[in-house]
Amino acid sequence: MSGNLEIRPLRAEDEPDWRRLWTAYLAFYETVLPEEIYRSTFARLLSGQPNEYNGLIAVLDGRPVGLAHYLFHRSCWHIDDICYLQDLYADPDVRGTGIGRALIEAVYEKATARGSKEVYWMTQEFNATARRLYDRLAEKTPFLVYQRNF
Repeated sequence: MSGNLEIRPLRAEDEPDWRRLWTAYLAFYETVLPEEIYRSTFARLLSGQPNEYNGLIAVLDGRPVGLAHYLFHRSCWHIDDICYLQDLYADPDVRGTGIGRALIEAVYEKATARGSKEVYWMTQEFNATARRLYDRLAEKTPFLVYQRNF
């Protein structure tokens, strides 16, 4: 990767760039969410409360180009909390430059510092570009996801 990359926690002043990045991420998954969810999600990401979501932003040469949202939670299979990486996104013009890898590795570092023994995430089966990266950074499990919406 060329340029100066910084992966850091989200800050309040990042909201406009976070909104741009998260909107693009949601559009990739053909999803539109109401304003109240944007406000609530950003507030949660900044809250610093235990068991609340955390946010990272990737800044390349002073320009925000990616994000990651992650959560620590209990597991019946471990004593220490495990880490769920819910959202990961890099601007299309910087994909393939290491932004996604750097964000995942930053989450790994946060998990290690917290004593977590596991980081996991999901992606859609058709997301071949992301899966090529994920196959290099983690083990694909045989589990399927079931969901019921109300």
